[in-house]
Amino acid sequence: MKKIITVLFLVSFCITNAQQAFKGKGDAKINIGANIQDGGSGIQASADFGLGENFSYGFVAAYLLGVDEFSGINGENIKPEFQDRFDAKFRVNANLSSVIGVDQLDIYPGLSLGLRNFGGHLGGRYFFSEGFGVFTELGFPIAKYSDDKEAFDHLNNQVTFSIGASFNLD
Repeated sequence: MKKIITVLFLVSFCITNAQQAFKGKGDAKINIGANIQDGGSGIQASADFGLGENFSYGFVAAYLLGVDEFSGINGENIKPEFQDRFDAKFRVNANLSSVIGVDQLDIYPGLSLGLRNFGGHLGGRYFFSEGFGVFTELGFPIAKYSDDKEAFDHLNNQVTFSIGASFNLD
């Protein structure tokens, strides 16, 4: 019973002390978290900067740490090199916290232009305090730059799921 009361107290404290997730022009956020996808998992870091009440731009980079081995043409197992594991993108977001009316929660659909593809994403951030929150994001390719069937071409051309911490910089 004590644990339930403690959890309820913490949840109510976090909800009542939550801060605004997106403030508009001049806003700056950094997200750092885990990147989970088919064939590997890694880290993702992104930065978003507010341009207006509901619009931001930013950058995202991902690096796959754990990647499945691939059986090559000769039957030998090969692992991807750095350039196969890394991806970077420029992105734009439509920040919807003021539209949905929940200041602590920012839902942000957007588009990204990266080293491997043109894609989209749907994410969400929730801030517990002025400087700290959590985020989750789902990314997907819309158009790939190459139709080559290289061994590791699929690593940065698929649906990805990210979850982690979000920090307010302003």
